[in-house]
Amino acid sequence: MPCLLLFVILLFPRVALVLMWLFTNYLVRPFHGGLLVPLLGFIFLPLTTIVYAWEINSGMPLAGINLLWLLLAVIFDLGGIGGGAHRQSRR
Repeated sequence: MPCLLLFVILLFPRVALVLMWLFTNYLVRPFHGGLLVPLLGFIFLPLTTIVYAWEINSGMPLAGINLLWLLLAVIFDLGGIGGGAHRQSRR
């Protein structure tokens, strides 16, 4: 079951964010109950938002390997945006 959950989060991070926002308080602690930062994360960097919330809720410091996980999430999020622009320019 955890592998299926991870697979769903990686394939559909925006759906996972909406479900986390509606059914848990997992996004309240890292973003202090605000709505603007999670909403911007939903629009621009959904996987990064999930990884950041996971690190803060798990009590992990934002240094070392944890910072690497966060940077990988940013690269995956920006890669999806940049890949579409690259394909569009080749037409």
